[in-house]
This record gives sequence, C-alpha cells and structure tokens, in this order.
Amino acid sequence: MVTTRRAGVEAVDRLEPLWLELHRHHRAVGGQALGPYVDDATSWRERRALYVGFLAKGGFACLAERGGELVGYAMVAVMSVSETQMPDTWQTGERIAEIETLSVTPDARGAGIGSALLDHVDEELRSAAIDDVLVGAFVSNTDAIRLYERRGFRPAWMYLQRLGGRSA
Repeated sequence: MVTTRRAGVEAVDRLEPLWLELHRHHRAVGGQALGPYVDDATSWRERRALYVGFLAKGGFACLAERGGELVGYAMVAVMSVSETQMPDTWQTGERIAEIETLSVTPDARGAGIGSALLDHVDEELRSAAIDDVLVGAFVSNTDAIRLYERRGFRPAWMYLQRLGGRSA
C-alpha cells in the first residue's frame, strides 16, 4: 500500500535518487536535440538548492512511500502572483503554485502513484486557498503531459531554447 504525506526541508536529501532518475529520464525523452545536459552531481547540487529555496518560501514536498521506501515525490513552489509574469495576462488569486517536480521510481510507474501525489498536492493547495497551479513538462514527455491534461491542466505557453556552450 502506498501512503502520501507532506514533508519539508528535512526530507530534501531523500529526494536525490528520485531526482537523478528523473534527470536521466529527461535526457532520454529530450534526446540530444535538447542538450547539452549537466552531469548528475551538478544536477542534484542545483536542484537541491532550488528545493531548499522553495521550502524556505512556503513551498512543500509530498512524499509517496510504500513499506517505508520512497517511491515518488512532488515538489511545489508557492509564490505571490506579483513575483510572476501571470498578472499581465491572466486573472489569478494572490498566490499561485507551481509543481516543480513530479517523480515516480521507474518500477512504480503506472500504479497510480503520480495521481496519488497530485491528489495530495491538490488537498494541500485547497487548504491554503490556492486555486491557480502551473506545471511544466518536456514537450516530448507525452506520458506526463497526458497525466496533467487528465487533471485539468491545459497548454498555455511554450518555451523555446537555444543553448550555447555545447561541447564538441
């Protein structure tokens, strides 16, 4: 049985293996066309710092555990809408949330864990009176996009990138 619970900064270091699995998944679904990618150590160092920052500003994590083993997590940033580009285009509440990460271990995918985590995120946001939520996904990650669309998310904008600094 899988249980979900809210967590804070005390849980950040437990997230490393799942983040790195997602980082590798991003490289796989993104392919060389979206590179260059950073190595695992750099990826975790940067992601960990982001997570600590999100949590310090009112964000939260939701953990999914099966038999005490971490099998998935969601990281959510909460911010004032005035800190975003939203108010110049959309009507929103005073605070918005962004699901920064949703990660499920490969062996647990397809078992409803991502949906259970998103249910928990929705409960937390509802209790905080936050109705407006953003989430991003690699354009080529069609499974994630389908999951988010089933939950009411709709495409709103798309980022294009041109990265320099490619190694030969």
